[in-house]
Amino acid sequence: MKTWAGAILSLALLAGTGCATAQHETGAAATLKGDAAHPDQTKGWVSTSLYFGLGLADGDTGVTEAQWRNFLDREVSTRFPDGLSVRDVYGQWRGKGQDTPERLRSKELLLLYPDTPKARADVEAIRAAWKRQTGDQSVLRVTQPADVSF
Repeated sequence: MKTWAGAILSLALLAGTGCATAQHETGAAATLKGDAAHPDQTKGWVSTSLYFGLGLADGDTGVTEAQWRNFLDREVSTRFPDGLSVRDVYGQWRGKGQDTPERLRSKELLLLYPDTPKARADVEAIRAAWKRQTGDQSVLRVTQPADVSF
């Protein structure tokens, strides 16, 4: 996925196949509605992007695609089973005590969810699990309000 629209489209496609239509306050039509996971109108949802370093961009060591997918299955999909998006990204990071940034193969994980204490704790548990598994110092998190319609 090269754009936010593509990421959101892929999340919507993962959500299922309901075909009811509802009119929103904004005038946009929803394509799914009627259950807690896919309300026709959302309030209080957020979008969180997490950035995971997989290894040096110019090296062949680090986390493999199979290890990444295992992590998704074990730590992410169990906490956010209704859908998510992942993109391959290039990143740079300058860790503690480093003079120059490392160039990294990375993954961006995009999650859209109702902003609840449990969901926030689940996001933090994912970050902690990655740091435990890899020894990384950090997993960048960016969270912002999201106007979501299914």
